[in-house]
Amino acid sequence: MATKTTAEKLATIQQGYTLEGATIELGAAIIDGELHKDAPVRLPLAMMNRHGLVAGATGTGKTVTLHMMAEQLSTAGVPVFLADIKGDLSGLATAAVGSDKLTARTQSIGQPWAGKASPVEFLALGGDGNGVPVRATVTSFGPVLLARIMELNDTQESSLQLVFYFADKNGLELVDLKDLRAVIQFLTSDEGKDKLEELGGLSKATAGVILRELVNLEAQGLEKFFGEPEFNTAELLRTAPDGRGVVTCLELPTLQTKPMLFSTFLMWLLADLFEDLPEAGDLDKPKLVFFLDEAHLLFNGASKAFLDAITTTVRLIRSKGVGIFFVTQTPKDVPADVLGQLANRVQHALRAFTPEDAKALKATVSTFPVSDYDLEEILTSAGIGEAVITVMNEKGAPTPVALTRLRAPESVMGPAEDALVRSTVAGSALLGKYGTAVDNPSAYEKLTGKGAAPTGPAAPEPSAAMPGGQSAPAAYDVDAEARRIEEEILGRPSSRPAPTPAPATRAPRPPAEPQPQPEPGGMMGDLGGVLGGALGGGLKSMARSMGTQLGRELLRGVFGTSSTRRRRR
Repeated sequence: MATKTTAEKLATIQQGYTLEGATIELGAAIIDGELHKDAPVRLPLAMMNRHGLVAGATGTGKTVTLHMMAEQLSTAGVPVFLADIKGDLSGLATAAVGSDKLTARTQSIGQPWAGKASPVEFLALGGDGNGVPVRATVTSFGPVLLARIMELNDTQESSLQLVFYFADKNGLELVDLKDLRAVIQFLTSDEGKDKLEELGGLSKATAGVILRELVNLEAQGLEKFFGEPEFNTAELLRTAPDGRGVVTCLELPTLQTKPMLFSTFLMWLLADLFEDLPEAGDLDKPKLVFFLDEAHLLFNGASKAFLDAITTTVRLIRSKGVGIFFVTQTPKDVPADVLGQLANRVQHALRAFTPEDAKALKATVSTFPVSDYDLEEILTSAGIGEAVITVMNEKGAPTPVALTRLRAPESVMGPAEDALVRSTVAGSALLGKYGTAVDNPSAYEKLTGKGAAPTGPAAPEPSAAMPGGQSAPAAYDVDAEARRIEEEILGRPSSRPAPTPAPATRAPRPPAEPQPQPEPGGMMGDLGGVLGGALGGGLKSMARSMGTQLGRELLRGVFGTSSTRRRRR
């Protein structure tokens, strides 16, 4: 095949990136070693929900790239979610100050640069940081994601799903970890042995393993991530009064000690959005764009069921107007089934210092369309702030591969001042909703009788908290058992406080809207409930085809998730 001239290569890039609709400007093409600002490289805004990958070795500029893309998305009125792992992205809230070096770079690629800040909301998992606390109830988080955090095997995960089914069926609200601990402890006690036998697939030994893993989570301090008020993921879809999309930064100051929680919590956010958002079809711009940094954490050691659920979410959430960009070091960090869903690629430089690196390089090159570049050479020699790009054009076809010098962000590339973050959080409308944790009566109180039961016409008597006329167990102390197990696991005295008398009254949980109940003993109700609890969202399509309220109530989402909003509809 005849070698193209530089002019022909330039024409290919210019034609391939001539787009009609609104775009995200990425930079200018480099052809045969020369920068061409008359060959802009861009990404159609309407194609951002086709998902993407930002990859490259450490220090090649991946974080700056997603910073720059987030700014432009916000300006276009698209809300953005960012996981701020290193603390660098908080600078989005502060306008940058120009310099001679910056001016030279922006002029060389034809970028009209002006320092500006974006509207930013700061969140923190369970208050672990300066941001507005983000919490989820255990029942909303679901058995599949929780099993992922506890690193349960397939059998143990299935057993945990049955525990959730038992709690759902018997009106035992799983708000925080002590609620789930109380339910498992009840099932393994003398009072609950009959209920345990009814579940069939749940052995007492497996329940004990799950209980130990659960107490271990509490010993690591993870209980603060679960509770109420539960974060409403619709908050991520907000725009500022001036029409710009709100950039939500999730602070992760202790990621190195809780990487599994971080990655799994992000999947809970996506799963919750997936279940709540209506079908949107093709839009001029997405409703939300997620950037999942350190994406390899999602997949390391994941079970097949978990990977299947991620693949399903990525495939289907596109039609609901949400785009997901995975940010990681090499494409091989992302499973092939997920990678095949990512239409937009921004590949920074890779290193090939070892045979394994060389193998990863060849695999990366093989995933790009045929191009006029020697990609093996380009991907090992590209400079900081340069990347090989191909995206989906407005017709659904890949654009020509282009080595690109990327645009510079217009806000500070680094952490914002602590005072600015604190003042932003203090002025946030979300702080009043989620700033203070609450502990309403739930499964723990119902099973132990240590709190006031909900009041109202349908409320059970305190001596009949368990459905079916069975009284709440009183022969065991859940807290005492948890202290014993914690001491056994950690090899030191428990830090749990000794039990104190429960207050005489407690604020009742707002009553949920009445829901139709299945007829007692109905075969379809029992079958649908057991399968729905054990298989999560696997029967969702069956429930839809049945068209029954029963099916809609008992079946959980694709990750086994079930938000408070969906339960109260």
